[in-house]
Amino acid sequence: MSQVDLLTPPASSQTARFADGFGQRSLLTIDTEEEFDWEAPFRADGYGLDHIAALSGFQQFCEGIGVSPVYLVDWPVAQDARAQEIIGDAIRRGQAEIGVQLHPWVNPPHHEEVNRRNSFAGNLPPELEAEKFHRLRDLVEENFGAVPLIYRAGRYGLGPHTAGLLGEGGIAIDSSVRARFDYTDEGGPDYSRHPVAPYWADAGKTLLELPLTTSFWGMLRQQGQQLYPLAHRYPLLGSILAKTGILERIGLTPEDITLEEALRAVDIAVDDGLPLLVLSFHSPSLAPGHTPYVHDEDDLDRLYDWLRGVYSYLRARDVRPTTVEEIIASAVR
Repeated sequence: MSQVDLLTPPASSQTARFADGFGQRSLLTIDTEEEFDWEAPFRADGYGLDHIAALSGFQQFCEGIGVSPVYLVDWPVAQDARAQEIIGDAIRRGQAEIGVQLHPWVNPPHHEEVNRRNSFAGNLPPELEAEKFHRLRDLVEENFGAVPLIYRAGRYGLGPHTAGLLGEGGIAIDSSVRARFDYTDEGGPDYSRHPVAPYWADAGKTLLELPLTTSFWGMLRQQGQQLYPLAHRYPLLGSILAKTGILERIGLTPEDITLEEALRAVDIAVDDGLPLLVLSFHSPSLAPGHTPYVHDEDDLDRLYDWLRGVYSYLRARDVRPTTVEEIIASAVR
């Protein structure tokens, strides 16, 4: 496992298959994290957790639409008594699952310089990345009373040694790959050529990668894998493609993606036979004023309307919600 590199696009032979009857499913993942200024430099302190109270209403909403959310919890949230109560109660009732999300800049030990490059945990020295991860993983299990089986690197910041430490920590699923996105301009990974379909990270099939779902839409969508890296390199080309609608990149998130766009992305993913659609957003968006996506109550209403609309459409397309536990049990090894 220690030699597996999640930064390298996998071979087609690594594509995961699921048991008969699994069909096409959806998984809702929440980057459950502290509030911070997205425009300011990273810092180890000065963050907030005011939105945590909103998790209660969100959890009730999820139960009302028949969805079991996966809370990917980072260090500040794992320490918060309100989060432990709200999320822990949902886990005990079988209505939610817990996972690990590593924000290295707020996660001890603090031996590195806090800066943009080091905000991608995979850029840290291997020993430091591993110690931060293991401390967080153990804290999550202790405070929420459940063994975390899924991981997401904050800022999607995988590194060459991440797969090995996940194996050491008993993690069965990684969901850090944001397929079709490139973060190299910020010192992060390049996932522009990674597939959106789930795949095995290792030959022994012990670590399953669930990339976040992103669809290409437009006349040139079949060429999206080749064209979008060029659009990233040449912003004018990207602007022309988006404005003309010839090629759009649509992630399954209520943050900066309209409901109309999301339904188009669902259609593409379902029609392409994608077995698992992975949705995501950041927990601070559950209260106004903490992310660039939710400024006021109207924006918050739109977020919930997005979730209602997407899950209603998924049901119409016979895409049922699933859980981490069910995914692990259904994966064919």
